[in-house]
Amino acid sequence: MSAILPVRLALQQRVLPAYRVPFFEMLARSCAGGMSVFYGQPAETEALGLQGELLVAESQEGSNIYLGSGRLFACHQRGLVTWLEACQPDVLIVEANPRYLSTPRAANWMHAHGKPVIGWGLGAPANGSFWRKLLREKFLESFDALITYSQVGREQYRKAGFPAERIFVAPNAVAPRPVHPAPDRPEQIDGRPVLLFVGRLQPRKRVDVLLRACSRLPENTRPELVIVGEGPERAALEALAKTVYPEAQFLGELRGEDLEPVWKRADLFVLPGTGGLAVQEAMSHALPVMVAEADGTQVDLVRPENGWRLHPGAVESLTTRIADAFADIPRLRRMGLAGYHIVADEINLERMVDVFADAVRSVMPAEAGA
Repeated sequence: MSAILPVRLALQQRVLPAYRVPFFEMLARSCAGGMSVFYGQPAETEALGLQGELLVAESQEGSNIYLGSGRLFACHQRGLVTWLEACQPDVLIVEANPRYLSTPRAANWMHAHGKPVIGWGLGAPANGSFWRKLLREKFLESFDALITYSQVGREQYRKAGFPAERIFVAPNAVAPRPVHPAPDRPEQIDGRPVLLFVGRLQPRKRVDVLLRACSRLPENTRPELVIVGEGPERAALEALAKTVYPEAQFLGELRGEDLEPVWKRADLFVLPGTGGLAVQEAMSHALPVMVAEADGTQVDLVRPENGWRLHPGAVESLTTRIADAFADIPRLRRMGLAGYHIVADEINLERMVDVFADAVRSVMPAEAGA
């Protein structure tokens, strides 16, 4: 990790999911003046799972007011500027989402006090009307630097007119660099291969597609399908499994040491839908991965040498990919080891903190960053 930053850092989030806590705590430890996180509660209709609790970083809960839905969705966060007045940060990092209506006022407050603002976002897809693009570019002008998850996001911001030298790529990490060696799996499988899903059981994960894809495999090539997780879709998925793939195993929610034996038994990890926080953990256990394309953040993580990127919801394509994966076990093992080295060397919490630190240094006065 980089040297300690001589700043007090403030970071705005719409919500505080549990999976982000390790990153925020690690980032807070790198700030000499400490770090404060502002956040609100999710909308009642969201299924985000556990909310986080910070111990190292300071935190301030605001009030999220949700307006509209779908393409008309917006969020106003009450208390954001009041928090800044009390926090008095040297640098502010905000989610670079123009649908968050409080962000411009927070950026204006920082700039009025001669302090920089960094946006953190997925990118800026080149779609929409002329006026929408103009508003997006105007929104981006309020930032002194941008942090994005992928090279795809970086290129989108560049095409939207933001200076390339002020865009930083911090691949989305949810786990630290693995400290354990890569598991040593045999070159041949004795019995049925084990296909693993780990995640919250909700519609966007498309576990139904995974069940149907497995059911289309020839009887003598069907894997042992293990599904780890809880969520609102579990009962419906178990009912579907009885019909199309009764050999599927639903283990419920497992974490930490309880999940370790499952990782070690598995031969392939599949996420047929979006939002896979377990992908990096699977890679840290030397598992090749199949992950649905979503927002572009998978491009840097899932590569031909360590896995497959899927079309969301495509049953036939997923069936073909699973059959192809298990047809060559030595290749599968090589792909798993390649994934292990990606999360060990490139995409991990330590690297993510380093990139955020680089972005912060880039907007600090020269004498402060010295």
